[in-house]
Amino acid sequence: MNKRLISRRSFPPGESLLWSGQPKQGLVFRFSDLYFVFVLVFMALWFIAEKWSGAPAFFLIFAVPGILFAVYMNTVRYIVNSKQRAKTYYGATNERVVIVSGLRSREVKSLPLKFITDVTIDERRDGAGTIQFGPAEPSTSALGKLFSRGEEVVYPSFDLIPDAKRV
Repeated sequence: MNKRLISRRSFPPGESLLWSGQPKQGLVFRFSDLYFVFVLVFMALWFIAEKWSGAPAFFLIFAVPGILFAVYMNTVRYIVNSKQRAKTYYGATNERVVIVSGLRSREVKSLPLKFITDVTIDERRDGAGTIQFGPAEPSTSALGKLFSRGEEVVYPSFDLIPDAKRV
């Protein structure tokens, strides 16, 4: 783990750091991101159809903010997510799991191992993956995640770490 964020002096006597790492760096695209691409295409086609049909300018007022939102969701959010992952650090000790994150301010989550009931590993073909500390989502298929309504509980996780199964 980054020595400036967590040093061995941060741990009480008898606790030792077993693993530390960071999520995958750079821009990352997931299958669920296709949803935002579909929204952008839909909004652009709607705008073009309204423009060509000679619709009153009133209807275009709704299309332009939609297109701007879709462009944001297809560009800026990837950059913000990349910066967040660059400032995220994970650690596992013999007593707890530690997640240090935050873009503007530092947030430290410490999860004692004795309170973690479920651990789920979602591994990709290249061995990278996500380790979730909490019950598995009811809908774990890629299609289910794509069309989820955002009501599921998000549990702490080591997201996009290399060699997830080893950790």
